[in-house]
Amino acid sequence: MVVVVGSAAPHVEYQNVQKSYDGQTLVVEDLNLAVQKGEFLTLLGPSGSGKTTCLMMLAGFEQTSAGTILVDGVSVQDLPPDKRGIGVVFQNYALFPHMTVGGNLSFPLEVRRLPPTERAERVRKALRLVQLEGFEDRRPGQLSGGQQQRVAIARALVFEPDLVLMDEPLGALDRRLREEMQFEIRCIQRELGVTVIYVTHDQQEAMVMSDRVAVFRDGRIEQVASPETLYEEPERAFVAHFIGENNLVAGTVVGSDGDICVVDTEGGTVHAFDVKGNPPGDEVLLAIRPERVGVAAETGQYANELEADVVDVVFIGDHLRVRLKVGERDDFIAKIPNIVGHGRVLPGDTVRIGWATLDCRALPPDPSVLQSENDQ
Repeated sequence: MVVVVGSAAPHVEYQNVQKSYDGQTLVVEDLNLAVQKGEFLTLLGPSGSGKTTCLMMLAGFEQTSAGTILVDGVSVQDLPPDKRGIGVVFQNYALFPHMTVGGNLSFPLEVRRLPPTERAERVRKALRLVQLEGFEDRRPGQLSGGQQQRVAIARALVFEPDLVLMDEPLGALDRRLREEMQFEIRCIQRELGVTVIYVTHDQQEAMVMSDRVAVFRDGRIEQVASPETLYEEPERAFVAHFIGENNLVAGTVVGSDGDICVVDTEGGTVHAFDVKGNPPGDEVLLAIRPERVGVAAETGQYANELEADVVDVVFIGDHLRVRLKVGERDDFIAKIPNIVGHGRVLPGDTVRIGWATLDCRALPPDPSVLQSENDQ
């Protein structure tokens, strides 16, 4: 499915939405976000960043303190949750333990007063969708965690909503099952064409499943973009720090030529892509992905080359994680392929490291992110 982002009619739209529980501290601040029909959008961020609150306001389980939430261009502010026509999947499944699987799936249809024959057909269809045909008479306690999660997803889909909300739905599953369910949820979403808004703190989960990801921090969105754009083109230090792994190096701009700036760091001079157009004298944070850092056998291979001391080498399998001391810091990371001859990089060695200019982004400084890096 191709999602056209930025079309004229968003399926869901948050307009200047705020939320405070005590009337003073904002847990969601001035949220403006449009979600297109058929899109899989993930709200990603650390605990307490406001992402779940945003989801609960849309579902109707929390009220906004200010602003408006629209679904298909119509405000849902005054509608109770059961009148919004939205499917919701929670982390704890929220299945009725005294009901069978069929009873759990039939319940939302009974509330909507569908006739028995139609209820039975929709239950069968929903179970077929999540590959649980024949489980109608079992109770939740007789199912594995993965099977219970499938039932919860089927219940959210059984009344055929256009919009489904998922709040950390895979958090209680082990890694292998979680990865399987990521694939299954994405396949179901694509097959049905429903809009999904998904909440997680797991960056890998967000990257694998989403058309776009909204990165939350302290009740605000730092950046909204496709997973590839967030990874390759972060606009802020927090996004660079939170999405994947990045070396963040403080420096001062000493020269500029169009989109490229020259930055003085304690390890040496670096050429970087200038995200915000910083003039000489500005402080910046340089972001360099570890897999873009090469350990050069000789000089002249990279636009940026610095001297570094090898602190540690960890065997990961398909690559080696090399921790380096650059300047006074000993937490610079390079990931190099596990190929013949890797044993030539050993702790205690002095090496030259390098990377391309466009693999290094000069971002606005963020003291809290840099402090977090230093504390690790």
